[in-house]
Amino acid sequence: MIRKAVIPAAGLGTRFLPATKAQPKEMLPIIDTPVIQYVVQECVDSGIEDILIISGKGKRSIEDHFDHNIELEHIQEKDEILYNQLRHIENMANIHFIRQKELNGLGDAIYHARFHCASEPFAVLLGDTVIDSVIPVTQQLIDAYEQYHQSIVAVETVPWDKVSRYGIVDGVPLNDRLLQLNRLVEKPRREDAASNLAIAGRYILTPQIFDALEKTGRGKNGEIQLTDALQIILRQNSIVASIIEGKRYDIGNKLDFLKTTVDFALKRKEFASDFEAFLREKLNGLSQNE
Repeated sequence: MIRKAVIPAAGLGTRFLPATKAQPKEMLPIIDTPVIQYVVQECVDSGIEDILIISGKGKRSIEDHFDHNIELEHIQEKDEILYNQLRHIENMANIHFIRQKELNGLGDAIYHARFHCASEPFAVLLGDTVIDSVIPVTQQLIDAYEQYHQSIVAVETVPWDKVSRYGIVDGVPLNDRLLQLNRLVEKPRREDAASNLAIAGRYILTPQIFDALEKTGRGKNGEIQLTDALQIILRQNSIVASIIEGKRYDIGNKLDFLKTTVDFALKRKEFASDFEAFLREKLNGLSQNE
């Protein structure tokens, strides 16, 4: 049973400067909810309530967000809905924090979880990636793990001209949604990519990952890449890839963040119709000006 999750959230968020100069990119709101709260909620919806967040310098607001704020709650006591929302945030899970003091890559961030996770398999959810799905993607991976008892990597199909942005996998199909992997490559050139199946920011990892990370040298960008450590595991053990059922939103760049905000706004009943009407008016105005 997967009881623990690790959320790496130590990156600087340089692609969102100046907004991230004094606040973490994981705290950027999709309408009124920080990105990382969606990620934590996915853990909880998948039955995981023991969560370790790997933070870094300037990330204190993430801790404050999930902490008890008695003054704010007292002010909002008369607004029952908002009061319950605030209480939910602080009680949604047992959240622990540890700092990655030097930004040495995703693999290094995961290595910081070795004492917390010890000998248990655990989930990993990137703190700047939100996935909208009927069944939480982490739950989808847990279901696959319970069947194969191997590390599970979430993947999705991406356009061929974007494969150089992702870790790319290659494998043999087990069924219409699962593959037995034979290779993982971090950000390959398009001509070198074996497929256009990209790692989608969610994993179930076995404790073997910590030994593999100790053997992993610096890879792309001079960082310790999780993909490289998984490739080390693959030399001796099997890894399964699960094609996600859902839509992944990468909050790592401004354009995708804008698209995410629009999609989520159109799902909010309290202003979806008015917002749609606003968008249609804007689009009509643009078409008339062409």
